[in-house]
Amino acid sequence: MKGYVDGFVLSVKKPLLNEYKKMATLAAKVWKKYGALEYFECVGDDMNPKWVTLKFPKMAKTKKNEVTVFSFIVYKNKAHRNKVNALVMKDPLMSENNWKDKPMPFDMKRMAYGGFKTLVQR
Repeated sequence: MKGYVDGFVLSVKKPLLNEYKKMATLAAKVWKKYGALEYFECVGDDMNPKWVTLKFPKMAKTKKNEVTVFSFIVYKNKAHRNKVNALVMKDPLMSENNWKDKPMPFDMKRMAYGGFKTLVQR
């Protein structure tokens, strides 16, 4: 199958959502610059369906003053993902110097991440 996706689930404090959006908008530009096919940052809206036992907010340990964010980046394949991510990490905008004095608007310890092979694509 073609396609590879990096997926993330995390919690963002509601007052910091605009700060997160700024950071994510910058990240999207960098990932797309180096070849990512698509970049999404999505804020939870319907998070409590009755038919699901493990909900995203529970997985991300989202607190009452937070929102759950689901993000994903689309690539051609895993090799393409690896190439794009290597270039992203070398970009001056992604340098640790740009981020070390800025607190992250989310708790990295509660972020879930994984790389996924495409199973169905229509």
